[in-house]
Amino acid sequence: MAPMSNAVVGIDDDQRFALMKFRRSVKDVLRPEHNDHFLLRWLRARQWDPEAAEKMLRDSLKWREKWEVDTTLPSWQAPEVLQKHFPSGSTGFDKEGSPVIIVPFVGLDVWGLLHSFTRTEVIRMILKHLENYLAIARKQALTHGPDALKVTVIFDLEGFNIRQYAWKPAAEMVFTLLKLYEANYPEILKSCFIVNAPKVFSLAFSVIKKFMHEYTISKIKIFGTDTKKWQAQVLNLIDKDQLPVHYGGTMVDENGDPRCSLIVKPGGKVPKCYYSKNTSEKQKNYNKVTIKTGEKHVLDLLCADNDSVLKCLNLANDILKISLNTYVFRIITF
Repeated sequence: MAPMSNAVVGIDDDQRFALMKFRRSVKDVLRPEHNDHFLLRWLRARQWDPEAAEKMLRDSLKWREKWEVDTTLPSWQAPEVLQKHFPSGSTGFDKEGSPVIIVPFVGLDVWGLLHSFTRTEVIRMILKHLENYLAIARKQALTHGPDALKVTVIFDLEGFNIRQYAWKPAAEMVFTLLKLYEANYPEILKSCFIVNAPKVFSLAFSVIKKFMHEYTISKIKIFGTDTKKWQAQVLNLIDKDQLPVHYGGTMVDENGDPRCSLIVKPGGKVPKCYYSKNTSEKQKNYNKVTIKTGEKHVLDLLCADNDSVLKCLNLANDILKISLNTYVFRIITF
């Protein structure tokens, strides 16, 4: 395989000129590792507009400074229980040398994590994982070429339950992570396989993709529970000896586990003994109402904007859109 080189191929004269202009405009903030392959990520993310790419890059560098991504984050150690209960891992590389990241999503206990740690701590741990994978990708590129600079991801949604993400703090964290990713890690995704996706996931994804760039969406392939279909697609990019048996490969861990749980951490429910004593949720006052089947519950909503729309999810997983030009909203069970 071709070794890593700063020489860029596959771009036309206009794009090469945009790269030259971009490089010149940001030379004051570039580091030795920021070669042309790095710069191209930001240019492509901004449709080859050097000025827009410069703003995006400078904003991202300020963000990295704020989050101490290049200073304290590398040595920061997440609490052991946070590391233990966050599901993810890597068993190898794809056919072009890129790291393969596997996330068994059912093991992500968002409720437990956010009741035990601050959202900042959870995000910092995710950022550290991502930075570690990108460091591995850069090392791989030295011998495999620039195609190894990106990552390949498998999200396993077996057992996915949307209820966790209907909780406001969980949804807010997901959207925050999407925004951070799109603003600070452009063009790092080679391919993303979402497998074992239940039908309800299409509803969640229709909301999530509104926060994603078209490039990111184009790299995502969603499959149901038919293993023959998605395993064939996965094996087009990843050799069997780099994948657990559960995902169509030949690997097992030291315990003979076909999911390689010693390598790909399954996560799991966070014990309540780790929950913080003073959570923001406990400090809020809620009114609990039980609505029997077929009955109604009337809420008075004060809405000053007649053009507002309220979206709610009913038990049939349909989206109801209700105009808020009145003060009464009826919740009806089915």
